[in-house]
Amino acid sequence: MAATLRDVARLAGVSIKTVSNVIHDYPYIRAATRERVEAAIEELDYRPNLSARSLRSGRTGAIALAVPDLRLSYFAELADSVITTAERAGVVTLVEQTGGDRVRELELLHSPRRSMTDGLIFSALGMGPADADRLEVPYPLVLLGERIFDGPTDHVTMRNVEAARAGTEFLIRSGRRRIAIVGARADGEAGSSGLRIQGYREALAAHGIDPDDRLLVDARLWRMADGASAMRELLDRGVAFDGVFGLNDTLALGAMRVLQDAGLRVPEDVSVLGFDNLDEAAFSLPSLSSVDPGREWIARTAVETLLDRIAGSPGDSPPPRLRLADFEVVARESAPEMLPRSSEAPARGRAAAVPAD
Repeated sequence: MAATLRDVARLAGVSIKTVSNVIHDYPYIRAATRERVEAAIEELDYRPNLSARSLRSGRTGAIALAVPDLRLSYFAELADSVITTAERAGVVTLVEQTGGDRVRELELLHSPRRSMTDGLIFSALGMGPADADRLEVPYPLVLLGERIFDGPTDHVTMRNVEAARAGTEFLIRSGRRRIAIVGARADGEAGSSGLRIQGYREALAAHGIDPDDRLLVDARLWRMADGASAMRELLDRGVAFDGVFGLNDTLALGAMRVLQDAGLRVPEDVSVLGFDNLDEAAFSLPSLSSVDPGREWIARTAVETLLDRIAGSPGDSPPPRLRLADFEVVARESAPEMLPRSSEAPARGRAAAVPAD
């Protein structure tokens, strides 16, 4: 038979209440007592009865995370951070994918599956500002992303404009003046792309650099293949550039591969900067410089905010909060703080770098 809470208490020589406090990570437990209880739990292979707990508390002990696509490294790493943070709090995370489709996102918000969890962390991509009222749901909800602001729920996100401006200024300070953007949206759609391009434009203006829309290359999807295709298009245009800012790391990595295939040296001819600071950025060749927008903080804060809402009283709920992550530019080989002396001329076309007219 499976071990019970009483069995653990008897083996550890403590009360059932003390075992419960250890399981729920109650802070005021003596270290020696906690060690005895944890040893007993391991020896007996005790597993809490989540069904019984749910009946007593009205809670499931689980939360949900909805993201557009786990094939995108950013969302995979975000999910990992959310799961890890929730596990430390004794909570299970159920992960769902929406494909970034508005209809699927709306269905997910009102799905019967929501009764299986105590709350939802929701990264919307298909929904927009006109859908803000759809976030009025009868369960705790924390919103991620940049599609909807000023909604009726807690919102944890990054400082896209400021972070992109800092990334662009980093390239400018290193000597780059003709900085291409990979990941623009031809339809001018709001969201991460629009906000990051706003920061890019602000940085150019602050340094007296005239913008050139020929340096903005569309990428509807933000995968490596799309970054590669966008870079081929930019090279075909024959416009001079000496820096590339990929609006996420996967775009930047795809673009960097095409640059190298075209005979351009990174960073001697072209500096390349990404956004997200994914784990793989440190292991590319050359390693990718990137803007770290605070993904770990976002995941941790989203879980903590959701759990606070779950534990709180519905009749005494504070107003929704917008919480913004800090950011930093992480310099690596693809865009060092000081450029090699041989880097003088902006890149143009498919061959080696040549001077601009």
